[in-house]
Amino acid sequence: MDRRDFLKTVGAVGVGIAAADASASTAVHAPPDAFGVLVDTTACIGCRKCEWACNQVNELPVQPLEEFENKDVFAAMRRPDAGNFTVVNQWAREGREGNVWAKVQCLHCNDPACASACLVSALEKQPNGAVKYDPWRCMGCRYCMVACPFQIPAYQYADALSPEVRKCTFCIERISAGERPGCVEICPVECLIYGKRDELLTLAHERIGAYPGRYVDHVYGEHEVGGTSWLYIAGQPFILAGLPRAGRAVARPHHREHPARHLPPLHRAGRPVRDPGPGDVAGQPQGRGRRRRKGGGAP
Repeated sequence: MDRRDFLKTVGAVGVGIAAADASASTAVHAPPDAFGVLVDTTACIGCRKCEWACNQVNELPVQPLEEFENKDVFAAMRRPDAGNFTVVNQWAREGREGNVWAKVQCLHCNDPACASACLVSALEKQPNGAVKYDPWRCMGCRYCMVACPFQIPAYQYADALSPEVRKCTFCIERISAGERPGCVEICPVECLIYGKRDELLTLAHERIGAYPGRYVDHVYGEHEVGGTSWLYIAGQPFILAGLPRAGRAVARPHHREHPARHLPPLHRAGRPVRDPGPGDVAGQPQGRGRRRRKGGGAP
């Protein structure tokens, strides 16, 4: 068996275990003080200013705002990538002339599959609702990319010495300081509403109840994969269908116990090495390892 066949075999076993585990998963509640964003797709005008603001806040490749007025990008469905944490897509309106739009980004799940699959706890759900990524802990296994039911995490290969998993950060520094996410701040029509998740759910159902002819009777993200911090309401069923279909259960790998606990103990010179901690790989602090590689030698 060569290396490629070995990796395929290991991957198949891992997927089988994850699938079996997912069937037993149950829904969870959001942190009590979790924030969220309600996306009202009926109000979105497809201006793409949210994309520009996201790039500004996260120091991604920045283009002039005028570049985001280019509507040719709507010719194909787009996905977030390492250089664009959010993208806006366009659909033709059913039964009527005109188009509808919706932005796509990490939904910051209540019980995130990416965090569950991470061996070193580089991804963790925060009390404010964000799923935070710590590049110093990350060992580059990319299990999070496989685990995510929305296929959101992307891998940034530009820096060969310290590549990172990239995704929407929920502007965690901004919301921790009492500010709104960059995309919400710039939206000219307020189709992005930021607030406490439970209050946003109430608002979403109030809008649906008040305008039944305007909205589909469904809040996407209320129950999907156990609930998400980002919530969607829409006037066209296919807008919701453009997001992954999922039931109320958490259909995802569910490994709450630290995976390293199931590995056999490691020994060096006859003495057991301590179990890896959240930021370690085989007992070696991951952050120090990253700095060594980046600097080209031991500190």
